[in-house]
Amino acid sequence: MALPSPSYTVTLRVQVPASQRATSTVVGAVSDAGAAVMGVDIAHSTPDGLVVDVTCDTVDAQHGERVVAALEAIDGVHVLKWSDSTFLLHLGGKIEVRAKTPLKTRRDLSRAYTPGVARVCLAIAENPEDARRLTIKRNTVAVVTDGTAVLGLGDIGPAAALPVMEGKAALFKEFGGVDAWPVCLDTTDTEEIIRIVKAIAPVYGGVNLEDISAPRCFEIEARLRAELDIPVFHDDQHGTAIVVLAALINALKVVGKTLEDVRIVISGVGAAGTAIVRLLKAQGARHIVAFGRGGALHAGERTGDPHRDWIADNTNADGFSGSLRDGLVGADVFVGVSAGNILTGADVARMADGAIVFALANPTPEVDPLEAAETAAVVATGRSDYPNQINNVLAFPGLFRGLLDAGATEITTEMLRVAAVAIADVVAPDELNSAFVIPGVFDHRVAEAVAEAVKGASTPRQAAGR
Repeated sequence: MALPSPSYTVTLRVQVPASQRATSTVVGAVSDAGAAVMGVDIAHSTPDGLVVDVTCDTVDAQHGERVVAALEAIDGVHVLKWSDSTFLLHLGGKIEVRAKTPLKTRRDLSRAYTPGVARVCLAIAENPEDARRLTIKRNTVAVVTDGTAVLGLGDIGPAAALPVMEGKAALFKEFGGVDAWPVCLDTTDTEEIIRIVKAIAPVYGGVNLEDISAPRCFEIEARLRAELDIPVFHDDQHGTAIVVLAALINALKVVGKTLEDVRIVISGVGAAGTAIVRLLKAQGARHIVAFGRGGALHAGERTGDPHRDWIADNTNADGFSGSLRDGLVGADVFVGVSAGNILTGADVARMADGAIVFALANPTPEVDPLEAAETAAVVATGRSDYPNQINNVLAFPGLFRGLLDAGATEITTEMLRVAAVAIADVVAPDELNSAFVIPGVFDHRVAEAVAEAVKGASTPRQAAGR
């Protein structure tokens, strides 16, 4: 049964009779309707009674309507209005631009704008690298999407994707001190997206590709990496891979196993699955079997997709060709980046002792986390309402902080690998247990550790634009 969530917080302005029991009656009715009361405030008093604001978490939008109906059914109680806190938070957007320097006098204006700004323009024209030092390029990232693979919502278009990109920009700022800006493109043409991003690149110190559907996302990222002199990062691929590796490093410590020895099953060979395979191998994993909708990928299989073919050629050394359920038998690790409810607790029970299960499909994991935890030693999901949340916010703010500070021109696999190790190392040995293999998303030490690790992995050539 779904539980009330902060994603569906509502505030109800309720008129009640003036009595000692009025407020408690309202709170009781809201609770009886299945909502979680988070606060009660008296807004004002009238000759006929009180006006009370009740804030509560509900299960979904329809649940809010049922709460209203429950209150209206009480004699003398009337809901004057009610609002959805999530929509209120989005009114006018979640981010803004502010000037860093005061513009109070004519002298201020002459330096920040005309005529003084012309001197800075000429300096950059003479030495283009000065743009990194003298403009917002030094600390700014473009968050680019075409809206074709937004969260679990699919192809909803660039305008509908904008709230997600705004949220991403807010996370960049909060956790990494990076100024990021949404760039939502009204095209799904691969060549046009590449052309547009290249055209706007002079403004930015990096590009974060977001929610672009596979397989186009692979070509877009590869081409932009080859044709731009700033780092290009596809978070759905590499952000997920970084945090998965970080969590797995610590989960293996909990169960007393090594990455080189464990047998790993991966469900999902799209953008995230491909990146996870590559990064796990870079860290030393040797026994990986990846599964698509048609079963295990194995050598000799050719799909026409170079990324799937690479997985087939570089995993599954034993040539296993069965189903996902069969492949789980005796496996040490399961990583799911596919679809919800494709496995049961009984499937997990057939894994090896000390099994590790990362069921990351959102909002519904591949297997119910509580069922998996009956036999698995460590369980992680992409959700915030279970322990061990695999959340990309642990990776991308610190990663770009380090890239921008280093003046990096590209992202290497080694940077991704050390970022994962840095995240894992934030969890101290005396903190580590089966319910805590990955730091919390509000732990600001994470971004700092990742940034330092990424800067340390930058070569002199990559840092030449500092």
